Amino acid sequence: MLNAIVDGLWREGDKSLAVRLVAENGDALPAWQPGAHIDVHLPCGVVRQYSLTGDCGEESYLICVGREAASRGGSRYVHETLRPGQRLSISAPRNLFPLHQAERVLLLAAGIGITPLYAMALHLKAIGTPFTLHYYVRSRESAAFARELSQCADCVIHTTSPRITLAEHLPAPEAGLHAWMCGPAGFMAKAREVAAAKGWDDAHIHSEAFQPVAPPAAGDAGEIFTVKLASTGERWPVPADKTIAQVLQENGVDVPLSCEMGICGACLTPVIDGVVDHRDSVQSDAEKSAANQQVALCCSRSHSRELVIGL
Repeated sequence: MLNAIVDGLWREGDKSLAVRLVAENGDALPAWQPGAHIDVHLPCGVVRQYSLTGDCGEESYLICVGREAASRGGSRYVHETLRPGQRLSISAPRNLFPLHQAERVLLLAAGIGITPLYAMALHLKAIGTPFTLHYYVRSRESAAFARELSQCADCVIHTTSPRITLAEHLPAPEAGLHAWMCGPAGFMAKAREVAAAKGWDDAHIHSEAFQPVAPPAAGDAGEIFTVKLASTGERWPVPADKTIAQVLQENGVDVPLSCEMGICGACLTPVIDGVVDHRDSVQSDAEKSAANQQVALCCSRSHSRELVIGL
């Protein structure tokens, strides 16, 4: 964990707050690349994951937090209670949404999904990679980083519904062109639907979820199965009302947890044997069907009677 201080707070549009964090000891915070996020341990007792944004060459961290009407405590605390000078514990950056090398890049953002893509836009501009950013908001007043984005000819802010305009803004696939998208689940589903209709290769589309997948319907929590540690051979039953992570912790196994909703990737663990019932929002469909898979211990289950994991 890192000890940080809130160095500044300011409005970004009428729905978001930017928060600048500096190291308590005055040193530079660990380096990061666009797409990375940190865990922020808030004094109200919750841990939230926020994408790092802005210039990745800065020694401080910048996050931007949207005000959620149905806040579970995180955004409400940031907007109503957090103050400059306050101390916070944060994690080192993790990057499950990296910006890979590409000849040309298309960035598609909706709502607070602009935070990782704004960092990507700044980085792409700095290294000279051609890109276009389409940013969808309900109103110009709600756009974060509107002033900075309006000064870049490659960044366009739209107040029309992406359901209407995505087909126009998402071109036909071309060699060397990759797309990164971030926003609400409905927006990303629509973007992938449009991309599939135009013949995009799924490997050229990269996305990050801010919300967990819908929970299973009542009565569909899953059958009891056994989790086995490859290192020791120890095994324990995982009942329908407990997660793999909970069972492991109850038996003295240290499990790295953060969001506990399948959206941060902290607990992804290699699968040695068994068929995973993937319920996380971190991994792509390709990763979930790959020969070498990982399981999110906080939410996923097993279709097989035993799941052997690399712990």
